Amino acid sequence: MVTIRSVTLDDAEAIAALRRDSRDYLAPWEPDKGDASFTAAGVREIIEGSLERAKAGTGLSYVIEDDGRICGGIVFNSIVIGPYFRSCSIGYWVARAEAGRGVATEAVRLAKRVAFDELELSRVQAETLPHNHASQKVLRRNGFEPIGRAPAYLKIAGRRQDHLLFQVLNPAVD
Repeated sequence: MVTIRSVTLDDAEAIAALRRDSRDYLAPWEPDKGDASFTAAGVREIIEGSLERAKAGTGLSYVIEDDGRICGGIVFNSIVIGPYFRSCSIGYWVARAEAGRGVATEAVRLAKRVAFDELELSRVQAETLPHNHASQKVLRRNGFEPIGRAPAYLKIAGRRQDHLLFQVLNPAVD
């Protein structure tokens, strides 16, 4: 059973091991975070940063688990909770061994529940590379709709690349 839970410092070694095993698989889709991001110490630093963003209310980081075994991660970035605008952006990854099994689809569904039911956001945005059809399928299965293209949005695989923007709106908010 796929679940998500808040990341902790105790997760660093398991996450580092997964990311090392999936390094080549993830490289075309993610910013290059350097070699340290594949070590327990480097992942601990990343987790510490995510815990600071959680305290500040600007971000939340979760691990994705399948039957209690960590198999990926999902992040809420750029959380804005204001009187007129309540939104965030999500990003996610799953280990190479988990790809194509519906893990990411279920994790995004659970993340939507957190965003809409717990944080009471009115929208969630996600961005994908135009050629990342698997990620777009995950988003569409979760009700995300394309809303545009952001030229040179993010540096992925060593160069700035365009991204397609998707969003899903909270049906409980008018």
